[in-house]
Amino acid sequence: MKRYLLTLLAVTSSACLWPAVSAASYGASRPLDCAHGSALCTEVVDSIGVNGAYTGHDEPSLLFYSNAPGSGNSQLYHLTLPTEPKTLPQQDGSGGTFNFELHPAFWLGMALCDTESSPEFTKTCTPDSDTNIFTSDNPNDPNYIGKHPGTAFMEMQFYPPGWVPWPAGVSCDPTKWCAALNIDSLSEDLNTANPALVLNNDACLNSVGVEPVNFSFITRSGVADTPADPQNFDHFTPNLANDLLMNGGDRLTVDIHDTPAGLIVIIHDKDTGQTGSMTASVPNGFAQVKFDPTASTCTSIPNSFHPMYSTTSENTRVIWAAHSYNVAFSDEIGHFEFCSAVDQEGGNCTSNNEGTLDDDDAFCFTSALSLLVQVGGCLGSDDDFDGPSYQPDWPGTGRNHGQDKKLHPSPVLFTSPLFTPTSGHAGLTNYERIAFETDLPRIEAPDSGGICNRTTGANCVNPPPGSNFYPIYVTTSNNNCTWAEGGPGIKDAKNTFGGNSAAEFGPLLNSDYPGPGFTVVHRFNNFRNVLPANPCAAQNRDNDRDDD
Repeated sequence: MKRYLLTLLAVTSSACLWPAVSAASYGASRPLDCAHGSALCTEVVDSIGVNGAYTGHDEPSLLFYSNAPGSGNSQLYHLTLPTEPKTLPQQDGSGGTFNFELHPAFWLGMALCDTESSPEFTKTCTPDSDTNIFTSDNPNDPNYIGKHPGTAFMEMQFYPPGWVPWPAGVSCDPTKWCAALNIDSLSEDLNTANPALVLNNDACLNSVGVEPVNFSFITRSGVADTPADPQNFDHFTPNLANDLLMNGGDRLTVDIHDTPAGLIVIIHDKDTGQTGSMTASVPNGFAQVKFDPTASTCTSIPNSFHPMYSTTSENTRVIWAAHSYNVAFSDEIGHFEFCSAVDQEGGNCTSNNEGTLDDDDAFCFTSALSLLVQVGGCLGSDDDFDGPSYQPDWPGTGRNHGQDKKLHPSPVLFTSPLFTPTSGHAGLTNYERIAFETDLPRIEAPDSGGICNRTTGANCVNPPPGSNFYPIYVTTSNNNCTWAEGGPGIKDAKNTFGGNSAAEFGPLLNSDYPGPGFTVVHRFNNFRNVLPANPCAAQNRDNDRDDD
């Protein structure tokens, strides 16, 4: 029996968290179930949670736009990983704030073709092509959004060190960062009005859920530890002898582009000299989950994933996702709250320093499982916005730079990406425009315990209710203009874009989604602020692109 609400069919994208694990089963192979709130999953437009529960994620994002062919399927960043503060966190919430408290992951994104993914109208998708842009709200139009080719979303995710290890937690190592190529699809027909045909068959729902995830850690060999296939549950356990591990403060070049074998990610660590990579290819075990609602078994189809679009703009969307972007940098916040006692490892919190327990105190672990920092906490979505992500515990929120260094991590620093045009100018090129976007309306909705009306926009607010702070992006005055995330007091901050989240992320955005019976569903899922130019152009260094 299908166990998901079928009344809200326009789905949004954002990363998911792990299902609960017991102490006995900790570390055992298990599926990643986005319907139970895993922090690895993409945010869908409406909840895919069991009994209609919210499973989403707070993702303040920076979007990059260009009309030049090649801008939608190629990106190269210079990125510096954050360091930890000098002061360790304490169980009562005092002390320093480490990266795992602010974000279980941050990531670089891109839309990909997946002919077995939503909206399930056609089984064709021409990679690297703007023929995949479908924006019409007229069901009789050939470019009606419900006729959009099937899409997946790639999140090249970085994971902070020092807390509960994979596969249940967020860390690979006590002190080193790791990374993974993560591709989310959606097994849902957004056009049909027949409830029996909306979702995939029960065998698939019970094994990989409604949002199947291809996953592989970035490895130094470029070969996946185990197949990335969503039906392979072993791929969530890192192999530290093969995986790329990085230090806080390391300077990275991150190159993402298409190849005949599939999308490739190449990370070069300039400080250690090590390089890691992963290709979304058949040899690495990447696969589609066949959409066949009437089947009795779940079938994986070997598949090499390729970028969907040639350009990147307001119209290059993943049509089932809450966010509106193609090429983007995004943080994954709101996934940690302190907890001093649990009913079982991976279960519910039974005691915390707040004095009261909330429904979001779930997916909790004790300090006994931590790799380094001896605090217990919960990884459930912070629905009431009262955890560390929503406090002035970010870089740039201290009284001065000395206090920041003592109590807060350094910010993640990254340049605007460069891309390789497929025609005209041959060298690496800057994106022409940028946008700030956050999906706060989506996570303030009633299925998350809020009162935001995503149909009218009423009671959708920024910053979110209950928060004491919301992070923003600023530019810094380094030799090469660099983006940083945190507060307006980040060292060397040059442009703070209004200095607060309401000013930076701008007005409500009304987006169209396919609905049942070829109708259009309108949703306010984001605040978005599009700038007419790129205020932080990157320095052009053609020799930074690695050979395949």
